[in-house]
Amino acid sequence: MAGQHTLTFDESNFETEVLKSPLPVLVDFWAPWCGPCQMVGPTIDELAAEYAGRAKVGKVNVDEAGQLAGQYGIQSIPTVLIFVNGKVVQQMIGAKHKRDYKAALDAHVGAAR
Repeated sequence: MAGQHTLTFDESNFETEVLKSPLPVLVDFWAPWCGPCQMVGPTIDELAAEYAGRAKVGKVNVDEAGQLAGQYGIQSIPTVLIFVNGKVVQQMIGAKHKRDYKAALDAHVGAAR
């Protein structure tokens, strides 16, 4: 379940919400059956709240948006991609600590034009 600031991305809104976003976007590719994804989920929700107004944070359910997962070469989950100006600028595969996600976001917050 996504937190109130965590967005849900799918094929219908990915271009608008992610690729055309003026803010950096952290995208968590996950699935409900993935144990490590469930561990990362609350961290993603916390980041969404902490970075509100400075970055977008959201999730792509690979079971529901398989085309997006394929388009970005997602082969294992969780995989987190950070987009700036519509391009992937960082990729993190596997469950990471919150500080790792924060460091990645901090490196790109303010980079978007």
